[in-house]
Amino acid sequence: MKTKAKYFIPIVIFCFVFLSLNNFSCSHNEVPLLGDTKDSPLKNKSNSSKAFEVQDAFREIYELYKERVVFISTEQTVKVQQHPFFNDPFFREFFGGPGQRQQQQRTQKRTGLGTGFIISDDGYICTNHHVIQGVDKVTVKIENKTYDAEVVGSDETTDIALIKISSKTALKSSFLGNSDAVKVGDWAIAIGNPFGFDKSFTVGVISATGRHDVDLMGSSMSLIQTDASINPGNSGGPLINISGEVIGINRMIYSQSGGNIGIGFAIPINTAKSILDQLKVHKKVKRGYIGVQIVPLTEEYAQELGLKDNKGALVGAVVEKSPAAKGGLQVGDLIVMISDKKIENPADLVDIVGKTPIGKTLKIQVKRNKQTVNLFITVAERP
Repeated sequence: MKTKAKYFIPIVIFCFVFLSLNNFSCSHNEVPLLGDTKDSPLKNKSNSSKAFEVQDAFREIYELYKERVVFISTEQTVKVQQHPFFNDPFFREFFGGPGQRQQQQRTQKRTGLGTGFIISDDGYICTNHHVIQGVDKVTVKIENKTYDAEVVGSDETTDIALIKISSKTALKSSFLGNSDAVKVGDWAIAIGNPFGFDKSFTVGVISATGRHDVDLMGSSMSLIQTDASINPGNSGGPLINISGEVIGINRMIYSQSGGNIGIGFAIPINTAKSILDQLKVHKKVKRGYIGVQIVPLTEEYAQELGLKDNKGALVGAVVEKSPAAKGGLQVGDLIVMISDKKIENPADLVDIVGKTPIGKTLKIQVKRNKQTVNLFITVAERP
């Protein structure tokens, strides 16, 4: 009996401690220390229903495009500038004469990132020209699959490129919308790979349409402005409306820091459609050309012509033997209309002529010596 009593007390103490700890653990799990377990009083409010509908639309767009937006990575071999002291015979002798090791050090691999979106089930993908310009290798990642891509064609002027991958299964093509219908205040959704963060989804609105002269490369192409967050790596990705349609190709940001400050620009998808068609067929873009140089129209000269404003494209020079010269266009003519489309500024002229098929004749209305003159000019291919 003494032996049994010897072990009885420790067993009782153990059971007491075990049960106490177990009860503490259970009570700790059942009763949270922080937070209210009830639903928020706003969760089922009727005035929140519209917000939830928009949220659901965002989720559906992401699901729709997660296999249509692709991650693009590139490789490029670049020459590294050799330090000037290697040209000195003393340093060449000290560090070793020119050999294989030095030759290898003069080049290095440079990698880049970008975004694209699938535009056909057989593997054609749209992206930016500057994403694939001058690179040696282009790789495309769709979900967890990686493909080597071929550059079909590229256009520096519009910053649009067409690449292609080969897949054993049909790919999911993006839905292309109508960028001419875009209005300021519309929802704008960007999906891309900023800084390598794959499939980043950002939301904003259309801040402006028809933005010109924002390109540091001098392009006068019309662009869509958005405050949807766009950063390095988003280039070439889609700008999408609330209906799940691509309305633009994200191209550039306006920033002094290199990061997003709420001013991004996209190429209208209607501009891209004709460019992509030409890249697919011709591997390049054949642009219309009439052979004129345009100069600024001052308010004083507009008054001399009897105009109420300085809208139009003023001809400053006509190229000899060009379509414009053959069609009778003269220096000093003010182009105000082409094929029933008003010309507000030189960018309108460039846009219309550039998109016109080679060989098509345009009716061009000009103001000359306070009179209206109609000319007919056949568009040629830009040299």
